[in-house]
Amino acid sequence: MKGLELGQKAIVRRIFTHEDLLEYAALTGDVTETVADEEQGKRNRGERPVVPGPLLGGMFSYLLGTRLPGPGTNYLKQRFRFLAPAYLGEEITAMVEITRLRPEKELVNLRTVCTNPAGQMVCEGEALVLVRDVEVVQMPTTSSAV
Repeated sequence: MKGLELGQKAIVRRIFTHEDLLEYAALTGDVTETVADEEQGKRNRGERPVVPGPLLGGMFSYLLGTRLPGPGTNYLKQRFRFLAPAYLGEEITAMVEITRLRPEKELVNLRTVCTNPAGQMVCEGEALVLVRDVEVVQMPTTSSAV
């Protein structure tokens, strides 16, 4: 099925910055204290600012659309479960892995996971994509930044 195999993986790593949070706030209107003011977030919660869940989800979207399955992927569904905070300034690793191929429907199920530098899962879930229009492109399955 278009060069796709069970167990195939793609990985990307990213460090989110305070500037990323400000851009996120400008785009979404989410101006919570943690997003809008890093120092205020630290004072109110006694912890480092947390990366918003949609930014973690964006890492999966990036992988699905550019690496695995690749360009032409139609993102149909995503389920997330947030297990621990992903902190600003830490390298977050996102991984997608093919868990099921349904060639008769041109559908692919993928496991989606984000981990922190200690290897702790901060987010896990699954995605369902339609691969009817996927272009078979030989691209590396790992990347260091989005």
